[in-house]
Amino acid sequence: MNVTKNLRLILISIVLILFTTTISSAASRRPIKTPRNSYDIIIAGAGTGGISAAIQAARMGASVLVVEPSTWIGGQATAAGVSTMDDMSRQKSGLYLELINMIKGYYDRRGKSMGTCYWNSKASIAFEPHIGQEAFVNLINDARKKGTLEFLMNSEIIRVQKEGNRVTGVTVGTPENERSYLCEVLIDATEYGDILPLTNTPYRAGNSVSQFINSEAMIQDITWVAIMHKYPGGVPDYLKPSEPLPGYELAKRNYESYVTVDGFNFRNTYPVLTPVNFMTHNSYRGLPDSSNPYNYDADKDNRMYTTKTSVNWGNDYPGTYLWNGKKGLPVGYLENRALRRQIERDALIKTLHFIYYVQNELGEDWSVADDEYKNRILPEAARGLPYEWQEIVKRMPVIPYVRESRRIIGKHTLTSEELLHNSLSYRDGQTSHEFSDAIAIGGYILDLHGAATDADIEWDFGERANSAITNRPRGPFQVPMDILIPNETEGLIAAEKNLSMTRLSAGALRLQPITMMTGQAAGALAAISAKYDTLPRNVPALLVQWELLNSGVNLSLCKYSDVPEGHSINKAVQISNLYGLVIPDDYPHSVSYNIRDFDDPVLANAIIKGNDKGLFGISDMMTTTEIAKILERAKKLVRPRNSRVAAELKRDRYITRTEFVKAMCEAFPELKNIKPQKDIRQPFKKDRNRNWPYVEILGRLGLLNVYAIDSEFHYGRPVTKGEATDIIVRACVVLAAR
Repeated sequence: MNVTKNLRLILISIVLILFTTTISSAASRRPIKTPRNSYDIIIAGAGTGGISAAIQAARMGASVLVVEPSTWIGGQATAAGVSTMDDMSRQKSGLYLELINMIKGYYDRRGKSMGTCYWNSKASIAFEPHIGQEAFVNLINDARKKGTLEFLMNSEIIRVQKEGNRVTGVTVGTPENERSYLCEVLIDATEYGDILPLTNTPYRAGNSVSQFINSEAMIQDITWVAIMHKYPGGVPDYLKPSEPLPGYELAKRNYESYVTVDGFNFRNTYPVLTPVNFMTHNSYRGLPDSSNPYNYDADKDNRMYTTKTSVNWGNDYPGTYLWNGKKGLPVGYLENRALRRQIERDALIKTLHFIYYVQNELGEDWSVADDEYKNRILPEAARGLPYEWQEIVKRMPVIPYVRESRRIIGKHTLTSEELLHNSLSYRDGQTSHEFSDAIAIGGYILDLHGAATDADIEWDFGERANSAITNRPRGPFQVPMDILIPNETEGLIAAEKNLSMTRLSAGALRLQPITMMTGQAAGALAAISAKYDTLPRNVPALLVQWELLNSGVNLSLCKYSDVPEGHSINKAVQISNLYGLVIPDDYPHSVSYNIRDFDDPVLANAIIKGNDKGLFGISDMMTTTEIAKILERAKKLVRPRNSRVAAELKRDRYITRTEFVKAMCEAFPELKNIKPQKDIRQPFKKDRNRNWPYVEILGRLGLLNVYAIDSEFHYGRPVTKGEATDIIVRACVVLAAR
């Protein structure tokens, strides 16, 4: 078993070494003598947002270069060691779902549970960072089959080139040299929003705004996580430091308030009664353990068997230490590189203190896991530490967990009140408050680690400290596309914790699942922008949404019992929901629930009664009047300035396919001039019916695929709501792409 494990680790190490140089996606097909100097898209940062953007864009055929300062990909989910997924949305889709399914397959084959954290085996998802890293690598290699995807690791963008207000390229600093690259689109997916000042993009930091940044304004704590492992035979000497680091006594008092030998068990209630015992501590961020032949999960009877955990509780920095008497960190952490280095060093040492505390105060045979990080390059924060502590750090995450970043001032700024309002869609008797330009669905509370007082919040958006409670989402919420796009700088897209949002909203959008989803959307937006040679702000949201839906992303908060996931018209129905094109027979009538409670009986009861789903009426026959109204709405979507429908549909009766295709062509005469894509074929053979020209126009564009199950068109059959929705939505997509 150890031989197999070591072989796998060697293979992963080889892959990671390859990532430290520029890698060509076409290397297996043709030799490349020198790296290219121009890309459709350059992405700063290979974190959860950046790597998702890169994979999505490459899958769409774009050429992509990712520049990552560390030696790991995956950001907070892997490089920072936060591999217990903070997912309260109860909805998984897109790349996030692909990643989780890939990792689940790994653990399923070994008979292991991923439900090892948060004291709840059914509602939690956790994985070992190196397994998550391996899954990301597999997704990258798959994406390379369709586009160019190259990496520069241990490198950083140091300058940005612009023509006027548009980004045109970057200069990258590597350990060896500097090199410049051109690009159509630049994506800032850094952990700190470091590209924003390089592009002179207006941004927010804390509750201040550039050009008047207050370096003393406060932002959230950071955490330097450690992955700890139980050593049944005793901790090896090289992982058991003999002397504590300076400052240990302060750290000891801090940790005594969190975990002690005789601390409390978790009592299935929040807030948690502290201090807890070590078993309860480990189960909070418990991880599966590939080196352990036995299985365990987070249930009460199995917590004692946990052998691997993520240390991310009580070691927030500064946490209880405070910063000049305040909770949180100063904005200077983002703005001043020297201060950043010092703070990250102090955060690292605080976590190192915990390892000493566990071994010497709790008397536990635990230390850093020897099968996770084996870093050849010590992080800058560890330089100068005693050698025995460097051996520990070499097996720790390569970057800290950064909770708050600079945030662009975008086309729109998302507020916590909007999140609440949006999350109430189809709840408590309300109907749709969906964002028409939604590009992701998330779900979390408005969670700030420090810097959560009235003095720290953005009053100009009507928010106060208490808004974290009053505006807490009551269910999943959407993310609108406009918050990815800066209000001024062209050719730049945000894709991490740097979206245009208030600090409180950022507290709900900073988690791994939602940053993966917004990153995937940023990649789709960038790829479409490059493909059509248009600015990101000019890309219709509909095109991005359709691409995401085709990539398995869910976008609508409304679900119907007669249009389940995977249904042939589900994508069109989601678009219809977002833009209000087709009125369903009945909306869902669910009630609000506590998003942070995975066992909330209110939600369980709504699901049992079926109130969480509505009825679309997929088989309802449509009347001429109904079709005319839908076409008017569709016209507004693709051509807002001229929404009048040219078709004459005066008699209110059930509409036939003949009348419908004719009405479509009269409503959208532009369709006849659009050339079909090469992979689209007319589903019907030409016939002598006088209305064949209308069928030919729509069919050659792939708009009639809903009827392709039959060999002939059946002109006289009535049109159903499901058929009409699919055809009209597909027509809107084709027209938006013109």
